[in-house]
Amino acid sequence: MTSYLIGLIGSGIGPSLSPALHEREASRLGIPYVYRLIEAGAADEVGELLRAARRLGFDGLNITHPCKRAVLPHLDELSADAATLGAVNTVVFDGDRAVGHNTDWTGFAESFARDLPGAPTGRVTQLGAGGAGAAVGHALLTLGVDELTVVDAEPERARTLAADLAGRFGEGRARPAVPGDLPALLPDADGLVHATPTGMADHPGMPLPAALLRPGLWVADIVYRPLETELLRRARALGCRTLDGGGMVVFQAAHAFHLFTGRKPDAERMLAHLTELVTA
Repeated sequence: MTSYLIGLIGSGIGPSLSPALHEREASRLGIPYVYRLIEAGAADEVGELLRAARRLGFDGLNITHPCKRAVLPHLDELSADAATLGAVNTVVFDGDRAVGHNTDWTGFAESFARDLPGAPTGRVTQLGAGGAGAAVGHALLTLGVDELTVVDAEPERARTLAADLAGRFGEGRARPAVPGDLPALLPDADGLVHATPTGMADHPGMPLPAALLRPGLWVADIVYRPLETELLRRARALGCRTLDGGGMVVFQAAHAFHLFTGRKPDAERMLAHLTELVTA
């Protein structure tokens, strides 16, 4: 039987539940599967780490913050989705070739459709224009958001992502903004999506002033450690519909698992695994 050695490259990934998620599902499917964490001190280390993983016999890698864009020059080929988004979260070693994929956007889209059905999608504000933000923005416009405002502390990143999205989905569908614009944006927004590391265990805090939240605004967060970030806690206290990062991490993991092994995992079972792991 074929066995698999998979890794995760990123910074501050010690608390990641990806190894347990992948290994538990592989065990249920009877697949020998080992998943290892590979810490990157900085994004520019990703090329060296990828080459080392290939030499050591890894079959594939997941890529996370801050390496999703930095890994691109070190790959031999990109899937259509990864090329479109300019970000990679999954690398499959196919013979001598390293092929980059993006399962983040499909993971978010599947989670949103499952857990926020019927949420209004006229105007949505997104915080974050990095690699994860590129995937989430693509997913939101694919899901039918009419107007997406991309907010980033680095104005050029916001402008670049908004222009890319508008180029794909149509003029006026995406526009850039900076954090100082949030007080004017959120009163008219249907939803708020947070796609930065703020709120993670090693990046605690709120990505925006809590006073800007209001009842009637739905709030989605891609952070999953913890599942209830300060942002979501404050939003729920106001009665907002919320979406935590658990669904995205599970569905992107399920899609990556399929790319690595050719076997389709049970995503609902993986969601149960995540709940058990977070509770523990």
